[in-house]
Amino acid sequence: MSEIRTIDEESLAQAAAIIRDGGLVVIPTDTVYGVAADPRDAHAIDRIYALKRRPRFKALQVLLADVDRLGEIGLDLPAPLNRLAARFLPGAFSPIALAREDCTLKTVAADGTQGIRVPNSVLCLSVLRATGPLAASSANLSGDQSAQSVREAVEAFGDQVDLYLDGGPTPGHVASTVVAADPHERDGITILREGVIPQSAIRAALHVNGGGLGA
Repeated sequence: MSEIRTIDEESLAQAAAIIRDGGLVVIPTDTVYGVAADPRDAHAIDRIYALKRRPRFKALQVLLADVDRLGEIGLDLPAPLNRLAARFLPGAFSPIALAREDCTLKTVAADGTQGIRVPNSVLCLSVLRATGPLAASSANLSGDQSAQSVREAVEAFGDQVDLYLDGGPTPGHVASTVVAADPHERDGITILREGVIPQSAIRAALHVNGGGLGA
């Protein structure tokens, strides 16, 4: 039987051990519950796709506790996304990072890109600090409603997940704004999905103080 545990020091240590061993953990985020695994473990990634019945062409995001740790997993944020990340993370901003040659993530797309998120949730960040970066997707069968409580996640996955971390109800599905760098486009960016942060706010941030957010 899978365990459902509140988030404390002991359950965080248990989650970290499960992730290290290639297992799956359901976690609360700043939007909905997600099912997560080690992004460097191809078998664990396969388990997420099989569990959700998710098409392989749909990429998984990588969640991390601090955008400054991006380099440790072989990813870089090209300009001007690095400056936007300093302004909007943690939060509903999903920049598209680029994988370096030394990147060992198994979630990177064929074109060498990887969507990332730093959730604006104290509980989720505490999980990420314990486990390290996680590959994640919403905790539901593909096409179904995203789970907003741990019980809804259990209804979707049952005993196929190793541990459920209960952080109470989540705010619900609120789309993040997905942005890629593109030197040929206006302001050097392409808005791939406009979400909570409006396109106008993203573009305005690029022009603060005469055209920059600072280093």
